[in-house]
Amino acid sequence: MDKQLKREDLVYAKECYHIMGMLMEVFKKLGPGFQEKYYQRGVAKEFGFNNVKFQEQVAVPLLYKGEKIGIYFLDFLIEYLGVKIVLEIKKDEYFSKHHIDQVFGYLKATGLQLGILANFIPKGVRFKRIVNLQVS
Repeated sequence: MDKQLKREDLVYAKECYHIMGMLMEVFKKLGPGFQEKYYQRGVAKEFGFNNVKFQEQVAVPLLYKGEKIGIYFLDFLIEYLGVKIVLEIKKDEYFSKHHIDQVFGYLKATGLQLGILANFIPKGVRFKRIVNLQVS
């Protein structure tokens, strides 16, 4: 039996909607053609203007049986409306499996439930929500 997906079924729908609006504002002001780092700087400014708590380039250790075997660097760790969300900024036309796997790895390493992969493209911003179903 197919279940119709509803907005209230989405993980952190309201928070995600607001974050995506801020990303669109960055694109609206900057436009296309910039390097990824400039979109990241614009996003940081926009979060600040909207009083969104965030950290940039957050170092997250990857552990194996309690031993550190590597380190991830998250573009953004956002704390918004009481939840934490990982945000990864790219400047790609398409969502590559590599980038989706990258965000999923971040979610597993942090124990968080939602990551947003945002691609700044010539026509605007594309989003992909990545959910860690192992966290509830």
